[in-house]
Amino acid sequence: MLIAALALAAYASYRLIEPYLGPIVMAFIISLLYYPLHSKVERKLTNKPNLSALLSCLLLTFIIVIPLLIVFSSIVHQGTMFSRDSYEWLSSGGAKEVLSHPYAVKALALIDKYSPFEPLDAHAIIQKIASAASKFGTQLLNVSAKILGDATNFVISFLLMLFVLFFLLRDHKKMVKALRHVVPLSRSQEDALLTEVEQVAKSAVLGSFLTALAQGVAGGFAMWLAGFPGLFWGSMMAFASFIPVVGTALIWLPAAIYLLLSHQWEWALFLAGWGVIVVGSIDNLLRPLLMQGNSGMNTLLIFFSILGGLHLFGLIGLIYGPIIFAVTLVLFKLYEVEFKDFLDNQDQS
Repeated sequence: MLIAALALAAYASYRLIEPYLGPIVMAFIISLLYYPLHSKVERKLTNKPNLSALLSCLLLTFIIVIPLLIVFSSIVHQGTMFSRDSYEWLSSGGAKEVLSHPYAVKALALIDKYSPFEPLDAHAIIQKIASAASKFGTQLLNVSAKILGDATNFVISFLLMLFVLFFLLRDHKKMVKALRHVVPLSRSQEDALLTEVEQVAKSAVLGSFLTALAQGVAGGFAMWLAGFPGLFWGSMMAFASFIPVVGTALIWLPAAIYLLLSHQWEWALFLAGWGVIVVGSIDNLLRPLLMQGNSGMNTLLIFFSILGGLHLFGLIGLIYGPIIFAVTLVLFKLYEVEFKDFLDNQDQS
């Protein structure tokens, strides 16, 4: 009866906090990543836990969140301007000029020769590109309007996240101790579970984000030098870095082809070389360095956890997905250890 009553009360409590679950979970994840820095603040302000937690929340707001909001608004602005300019370029015959280039004509002829599908029509391609550009611009305008419309909700969620983060930072040790006491697992199992979550948050998730950020900065700089909106396309390159195999090439390769067909072969060569040598080497060097000692999640699991997280939770799923997968994997490991004898007997029978 006690366990049933506890389960019912826990479910009722969950329904109460369900509308605010996003800010709460986000505060928990940030506290894991931010706690080492908060510990340094605590050492400077001994026996002042409230002031230490308040100072840490203020630092997080002014160092990370405010610059991030400014950059994000600039990305939306650049994306809208680029979409408008692209539509004007298409309407004035820019795409027709590019597709009439000898290289483009030869490429289309080669595709028509060996493709099992119907022959490609340059005029139809131009119309589809113009339609896609128009829809893309409309979507960007809708997104920017939605962001402005939801500004109040965002501010409320952010303040709630800071409020929860304050108590998580201030009472971190007490909460961990209470959690260990009530969870019906052995100390070694608790250590394995908490360590796995912390490793994924600090290693796999943080490594992926920092690698994407570095690739976006490097790629955006090259795109800016080549005459494209650097901030917008750098952001697109950062998102594309999460896609396996193709990654950032999904952005810089079409841009290099466009430059080549626009008789700017020097910039096309520069952008292709920069994408392969600089942006590609960041993924090969920085990601393994940041993900040292991470969990048993391989690249395939991380990829599907990110895709599933995006589908279920939106952008915040980039963090939720890998952590959910990591907890599932460590629970499987605990199950394997606890039932090792039984599983071995099953294998032998």
